[in-house]
Amino acid sequence: MIAQLRKQLVQHGPALLRVPAKLTPFSLQKKIMLDSLAMVFKEALADGDFEFLEDRWLKVEVRDLALQWFISYQNETLVVAEHCEHHDVSFSGECNDLVLIAARKEDPDTLFFQRRLRIEGDTELGLEVKNLMDSIDLDSLPSAVKFVLQQSADFIHQGMQTNVIDKEVTHAH
Repeated sequence: MIAQLRKQLVQHGPALLRVPAKLTPFSLQKKIMLDSLAMVFKEALADGDFEFLEDRWLKVEVRDLALQWFISYQNETLVVAEHCEHHDVSFSGECNDLVLIAARKEDPDTLFFQRRLRIEGDTELGLEVKNLMDSIDLDSLPSAVKFVLQQSADFIHQGMQTNVIDKEVTHAH
């Protein structure tokens, strides 16, 4: 019963979040993104590890929430924009998969080869972005953020495992 409820929440949760996410003003989305990026990449920003993104644009898209942001590094600071004329590389995925990647429950390469994570555009730039993401030390996150991220990822992972088990049982007959 609980496994079925978890499965339903994992499958349909993003659809329930789509409307509130789209109704959130971009100015608030931008503030949340910039604050989150500054927190997660604090050390990388201090070390100048974002210089490879100088005057280049990364598009990040959460497909099932119909959200997208354009991120760049200009004048030694991160920039988040609602639109840009041309992006150099894009990363897109479903909400659940992106949470699993962030919490290190799924490997981005695996999801890429399963076509669940799309990386399009400048391959070299995409690899630099992926390597920077891989360098994040989850232990450096505030404990509350780390806890919520881990709990959310565990919930999603278990809900997705229920889907896999159901499919295996269905195909076994």
